[in-house]
Amino acid sequence: MLSERKIATVFGGSGFLGRHVVQRLAARGYTVRVAVRDTEAAMFLRPMGGSGEIVPLYAPAGVEADVARAVQGAEIVVNLVGILAERRKGDFQRVHVEGATRIARLAATANVRHLIHVSAIGADAASPSEYARTKAAGEAALRAAFPRAVVLRPSILFGAEDNFFNRFASMAVLSLVIPIVSGKTKFQPVYVGDVADAVIASLAPAAQSRIFELGGPEVKTFHELVALMLEIIGRPRLILDLPPGVAKFQALVLEHLPGKLLTRDQIALLGRDNIVAPFVPDLATLGLTPTPMSLILPAYLARYRPTGGSRATRFQL
Repeated sequence: MLSERKIATVFGGSGFLGRHVVQRLAARGYTVRVAVRDTEAAMFLRPMGGSGEIVPLYAPAGVEADVARAVQGAEIVVNLVGILAERRKGDFQRVHVEGATRIARLAATANVRHLIHVSAIGADAASPSEYARTKAAGEAALRAAFPRAVVLRPSILFGAEDNFFNRFASMAVLSLVIPIVSGKTKFQPVYVGDVADAVIASLAPAAQSRIFELGGPEVKTFHELVALMLEIIGRPRLILDLPPGVAKFQALVLEHLPGKLLTRDQIALLGRDNIVAPFVPDLATLGLTPTPMSLILPAYLARYRPTGGSRATRFQL
């Protein structure tokens, strides 16, 4: 019976990572409340579960009463809410710190058993990036309100709907030049399905109160990742690493346009490597084996090939 099912609430559950988390929770017998700002945009999730198992719920993380309603009676609360750029000054503080703190405080009041918070590698109170500083502040405030909370810090995510490889592949279709910033910065891309599995693995008692950094099996520079994508889609292009001064000037213009393609804060963030730190709990600690890019990228990047994916492109990682 529906009344006997356990409840899980996923804030930001309609996003790239969220859909994978929702699907896994539903498969494990949870009724999943997908707490979002736009319930219509979350309706595509409903077929991932049986009748009444996946319930889009209007619950912005900034509204106290709505958050309280969303977590009431839940056994698990997962917070996936985050932004890469501000629309209004103070959005990082409101979303990453105040929103995370509100969810944790109300989850504790509601006697929620598990709270899992997805942050990001690079969260650091001393970072030159406000994004990273507020990520760190949000983690600290959340853990103070809910000491048993698990924090997951992934590197950049890859998968069929990602905003990294798809973005640069789309650019490659239209342009002979791919501009990048901080091409020598290192990343450790992690498959979105592995991060969703990490959310589930975090329910184990041994994971409570811990911070995990999640990366894939390969570390590559920004330049190398774009070159890999170009090789897979079979489109030779010039990768242009913009000088710092040019990049900052370009960001000054672009950050005021819709879409926020590049901001000065993102340039500051790109100044530091985005890889798993040595000797910290990671996917292996959670009993998970990271998925190589070679098993995933060719399938969803095929549509960007000149042949439209009708013929495999040879590549090497």
